[in-house]
Amino acid sequence: MVDSVSSSSNSLRVGGLASGIDTDSLVEQLMNAERQKLYKMQQEQTKLTWQQDSYREVSTSLKSFDDMLTNMKLSTTYNQKTTTSSSDAVTATADSTASNGSYSIEVKQVATAAINVSTGRIGGDDFDPDEAIGEEFTVSFTTYDQEGTEIKYNKTFSSSDSLNDILKDITNSNAGVRASYDTQSGKVVMEKKYTGDLNEDTVNEDKSVTKNPEIDFGANNAFFSDFLKMGEETGGQNAIIKYNGALEVETSENSYSLGGVTFNFVEKTDGPVRVSVDNDVDAVYDKIKEFVDKYNEIIEDVNGRLDEKVYRDYPPLTDAQKKEMSEDEIKLWDEKAKSGLLKGDSLLQNSLFSMRSAWYSNVETGGEYTQLAQIGITTSKDYLENGKLVIDEKQLKDALREDPEGVYKLFSNSEEGKSQGILQRLEKTVDSTLDNIYKKAGKSTYTNDQFTIGKRLDDVQDRIDNFQDHLTELENRYWRQFSAMEQAISQMNQQSAYLTSSFGG
Repeated sequence: MVDSVSSSSNSLRVGGLASGIDTDSLVEQLMNAERQKLYKMQQEQTKLTWQQDSYREVSTSLKSFDDMLTNMKLSTTYNQKTTTSSSDAVTATADSTASNGSYSIEVKQVATAAINVSTGRIGGDDFDPDEAIGEEFTVSFTTYDQEGTEIKYNKTFSSSDSLNDILKDITNSNAGVRASYDTQSGKVVMEKKYTGDLNEDTVNEDKSVTKNPEIDFGANNAFFSDFLKMGEETGGQNAIIKYNGALEVETSENSYSLGGVTFNFVEKTDGPVRVSVDNDVDAVYDKIKEFVDKYNEIIEDVNGRLDEKVYRDYPPLTDAQKKEMSEDEIKLWDEKAKSGLLKGDSLLQNSLFSMRSAWYSNVETGGEYTQLAQIGITTSKDYLENGKLVIDEKQLKDALREDPEGVYKLFSNSEEGKSQGILQRLEKTVDSTLDNIYKKAGKSTYTNDQFTIGKRLDDVQDRIDNFQDHLTELENRYWRQFSAMEQAISQMNQQSAYLTSSFGG
């Protein structure tokens, strides 16, 4: 807000020299009376801005609720699974497609990664892996990824490179190998990042099997054989499990997925381990409760705005008024000035009515559950709660345990008409409300000419600009008039003095 109007004039301002009138004070009083109209417009502008902000606060909450609606419509939200195992040697996770039941897993062998270690200390007791190696080396080897695809590493290092430079480059490459120097033993360790027997074994003519290395240095490789003194590889092995006492599976990783369940193997077992899959009722309940709590927050917030008291004797403060008040006084004043900005707003009232109707209307699901009360979600009996929802935890959990699909259809049946789920109905109401709020109060990416309050703000600003020009001209006119009066009085005083002097002489 602007509390004073700067004036500019090329005319000389004469203030009370001849008349003795305090012209500055008089003009200021006259202008203050005129400025009251300006203050009214600035207060209107402030109140419109506050109202815009209040609408946008509501739209932010509704947008967050709308995002939750999207997730709540997914069938996976209502079909979450939990698993338990009779042994820490086997763990499991299950997705929404997994069937409830008990599974038997026997781990005959866990998957391991191939590893190769130097046979002796490298370079003597005073060897420093961070010092230049003093010799040019071409480092090359072949390895295999998780699908058994061959990967070749080949790079030439200069004599100024250190051993750690080379090992770091190998580790950071796509070869899938970790290479490191152990200071205590003075040896290099090279191991696969992936578990499993990934380099297919060779079957000889005599039907014997030759196990091929996972990290193949090839023949006559001076860097690995002479400098690093790499030894015999301890080859990687696949995990071998027996599923439900019938299906034997071999896998390069210590996990295996079947029928929506992923089994993870920690160690070999002495016999079968029982893994159970069941509906994760607690997780689904928490999701629904979180969603209902968010709805209740919106109900409380919007109803609070609709019922807020309007303090008509507390208009927005001008800058001049704020200068005469403490921060606490300003804060208390503004609280009352901002109260009731959306009182009785029809847009929000209609939205609340539509949302309540969406919750309470029957849904023709073709199953047992057709309304919320049947799964333990009802309206609060306290009228002061303004239609908040209350959850009977036991009843809702029982419904989720007995018929999660029925609960899902009640919430998110994708059909139209009377079979449409509660969430789809809510989504239509929320989206419609957001569109109406954006038309009225816009959002941060909008320009003022795209929404109603913005246009009103532009109109008020135009009126303020025009009135400020008017005030500037009016103040200049007052000064011209007072200056002319002073000049006239001065001339009369001069004439009077002349006549007095003449007659007296």
